[in-house]
Amino acid sequence: MARVLPLHGRSRGFKSLSAHQKFISLVFMLSYNELKPGIYIIFNGEPYRVEAFEFLRMQQRKPVAKTKIKNLITGKILDRNFQQSDSFEEAEIERIKSRFLYSSHGEFWFSEIDNPKNRFSLKIDIIGEAEKFLKPDLEVIALKFFVSGGKDKIIGIELPVKVDYRVVEAPPAIKGDTAQGGTKVVVIETGAKISTPLFINEGDIIRVNIITGEYAERVK
Repeated sequence: MARVLPLHGRSRGFKSLSAHQKFISLVFMLSYNELKPGIYIIFNGEPYRVEAFEFLRMQQRKPVAKTKIKNLITGKILDRNFQQSDSFEEAEIERIKSRFLYSSHGEFWFSEIDNPKNRFSLKIDIIGEAEKFLKPDLEVIALKFFVSGGKDKIIGIELPVKVDYRVVEAPPAIKGDTAQGGTKVVVIETGAKISTPLFINEGDIIRVNIITGEYAERVK
């Protein structure tokens, strides 16, 4: 993605500069062997994050970069192989510490932690599966993407890997089951259903792995 640098002062021969003219763009390109997990790229005109990378060297063939890339706008994950001749524009993504406030009529509202007056909303189709793990005051990372025309756009959020939730519904364990292990499904404060060990009760605080959607441990 274009990295944008301001032009300071006034250039001879220009009476005035528009806001757009006050910026110059430097495009940073990446080669196929630089596609490491966590790198942001532009692919087919949209921002993607590299989720997985494997470098394959096959006998009597050119090396191949086998990747999984996630579309930061749609959330869709693609499996793509890239060749030595491929190059990619680096996506300029700003990560902003934010806090979830509330949801209303399919919109989810957030504020920047460092500047709470800066609020923004995202629709359910952008939030995706993260919706079932959002609770008021949860700290998240907002992803701001530089788009054409000199504008910035919030294109998604990242949740912490693990978050603590209160269990609001839990079926009682049948006597004798807990000694043999096993699981049951409980409901956490956001309404999400989580499979947990049988000893988890209503009112317990449990830690959930947001990436897998699975129970991690009981906090208290």
